[in-house]
Amino acid sequence: MAMNYGREAAAEPGLSRRTFLKASALAGGGLLLELHVPNVRAATSATGEALNAYIKVMPDGIVTITAKNPEIGQGVKTMLPMLIAEELDVDWKNVRIEQAIADGAKYAPQFAGGSTAAPLNWEPLRRVGAAGRDMLVRAAAAAFGVPASELRTNSGTVTHAASGRTLTYGELAAAAAKLAPPDPAAVRLKDPKDYSIIGHPKRGVDSPLVVQGKPLFGIDVTVPGMKYAIYAKCPAFGGTVVSANVAAVKALPGVRDAFVLRGDASVAGSVGPLDRLADGVAIVADSWWLAEQARERLEIEWDEGTATRDSDARFAEEARKLSKQAPVTYIVKNGNVDAALSRAAQVVEADYAYPFLAHATLEPQNCTASYSGGKLEVWAPTQSPEANRTVIAQTLGLDPKDITIHLTRCGGGFGRRGASDYAVEAAAISKQAGVPIKLLWNRADDIRHDFYRPAGFHHFKAGLDSKGALVAFRDHFVTPGSGDEAASSAFAGPDEFPSRFVADMEFAASFIPTGVPTGPLRAPESNGLAFAFQSFIDELAHAAGRDPLQYRLDLLGEPRILDSADDRYGPQPDFNTGRMRGVLELVREKSGWDARQKLPPGTGMGTAFYYSHMGYFAEVVQVTVAASGTFKVDKVWVAADVGSQIINPIGAENQVQGAALDGIGSALLRINIENGRTVQSNFHDYSLLRINQAPPVEVHFRRTDNPPTGLGEPALPPVIPALCNALYAACGKRVRRLPIEPATLAKA
Repeated sequence: MAMNYGREAAAEPGLSRRTFLKASALAGGGLLLELHVPNVRAATSATGEALNAYIKVMPDGIVTITAKNPEIGQGVKTMLPMLIAEELDVDWKNVRIEQAIADGAKYAPQFAGGSTAAPLNWEPLRRVGAAGRDMLVRAAAAAFGVPASELRTNSGTVTHAASGRTLTYGELAAAAAKLAPPDPAAVRLKDPKDYSIIGHPKRGVDSPLVVQGKPLFGIDVTVPGMKYAIYAKCPAFGGTVVSANVAAVKALPGVRDAFVLRGDASVAGSVGPLDRLADGVAIVADSWWLAEQARERLEIEWDEGTATRDSDARFAEEARKLSKQAPVTYIVKNGNVDAALSRAAQVVEADYAYPFLAHATLEPQNCTASYSGGKLEVWAPTQSPEANRTVIAQTLGLDPKDITIHLTRCGGGFGRRGASDYAVEAAAISKQAGVPIKLLWNRADDIRHDFYRPAGFHHFKAGLDSKGALVAFRDHFVTPGSGDEAASSAFAGPDEFPSRFVADMEFAASFIPTGVPTGPLRAPESNGLAFAFQSFIDELAHAAGRDPLQYRLDLLGEPRILDSADDRYGPQPDFNTGRMRGVLELVREKSGWDARQKLPPGTGMGTAFYYSHMGYFAEVVQVTVAASGTFKVDKVWVAADVGSQIINPIGAENQVQGAALDGIGSALLRINIENGRTVQSNFHDYSLLRINQAPPVEVHFRRTDNPPTGLGEPALPPVIPALCNALYAACGKRVRRLPIEPATLAKA
């Protein structure tokens, strides 16, 4: 889910004068510390909600930290509490983590997306830990009868070195709870050289439970009296129910109810096209298997609407026609591209295309809901619980305060669980059936009723001077949309490289109307754009007879900061060419790029770089191609600059490795559209990357004096063009259309 916050110079959130702490005593003598930080950032969100964090210190010295954000596998349930624990100065082994419920009034923004957890929480959560430490020190000072300045903390204790006296946090908690909390903006933060938790590897707090198969995920939830539900929707996008044999289905063994639910297209949440209830038929049964079997007996007449016109063939033909016409809109229009092309010593043209992609989370969409007496309780593996609450309340006519949402661990998200369709379906079914239900989609539901990474078509033309330097650049980008607006996650911004690096530049767009729902998928927009732009840049380097990595360095030029021209989401971070040069130079060194000519025949290296989500990434892929066109990715090297601190090195490395492998997998996949519906239905025809296809991924972080930024998404985009560029280096065949088809790489 793409969300952008502030400029790079202001990436570390500030604390306003309305920031305050509230302390209270717990039963048994503990301390509860609550941080309120209104408007912690110049533009945290459209509504500027607050961030809150909670610490509980118990008499036995155990510290419980509430993890407010959804855990979708990105490690945030471990990483964010590490920030608090570090500044509190408590031993990590004495920390316990509890998952918060969804409560916007208490915790403010609770979401997973946009790689925003680190930049949004880096300063506020450290300050709540430091404020807790301040209170405990002051309580010890009163107990010892000495100035607080004479005390030191370490691993959950406060010590007066001069007298040798020591008190534990547990012993001080009750007294500390009676003190006025300090101004969080005024508390002293640790010198990074003294960190004992931040920057030190910490195993995921849920990892042992995941490995042991303990119930953590939404799919594991059970509640008393619960029944199981499925929800059958039209196979064509946007279709509605005309009639269904619900009476016959209700008579089947084990089936408790079956009914039609009418959708409401007027209800919209905060994320995308699936934030609503769609028409469908619900079956409620004693077990999920019985409900699934009953689905086979359903006879539904659908009104499939206009979506049936949609097909891959239509999209390709529309893109071909539109590319030859004047574009609908210009994203960038600088200089005189036609004149520059006419003067160029060499003109290079190429068309690139990439398909729709599904999220294919390993845990299919599911939600448990219990409606009773005008109140609703929900257990949801969601990335955006407050959007769920909004859509459910509007759809069912409930007061949002009467909806309780429990956050479960998500078995993958990648943007898909930012939508509210599965949650509002479960809520509506429970209300209609009058019993608690668990709604569980099967794999075909999950793939065929997704919103998709939008397809895109790029028509490039560039001019090089006699020395191979880029002097003109044009791209006519065709993608789903309507009128002069792109569909969700289908557009591109004016900062797309090489914009700002060539004087005569046109980046234009035209749009194909479609009923196919689109939306954010890991590194939205960037995951397709990087493939097209960075692959074409590679073509220019080879046309110029230049080293592709050095060609990129030459395009970047000297280290400097360039203002962003992208204001779609408010002020954007400026682009630091020095930081991008730094990761390119680092990956050149670590991969042995300069020695690539020594590789055996059929083996090649490719490179690419990309900037997204405030992260600077450069990557090199090595691949070996057989005569038949089959290939093996030998290794991936990643160089990253995400600021001054890597909060949890284990989690960070895992995120980068996972993103790189996810990108390789996505380069091998496609979603086909025929007659307004998705062709693929399961992993037999939408096959995710297998272990034997996964190469080693070597990760190197370049530390710079910048606030920490996120990791979940920005490592993905450059691996796709780096792979395709490596294939060209290995076999001389350009990949201009995804997915990669081995047959197109075979020797003639």
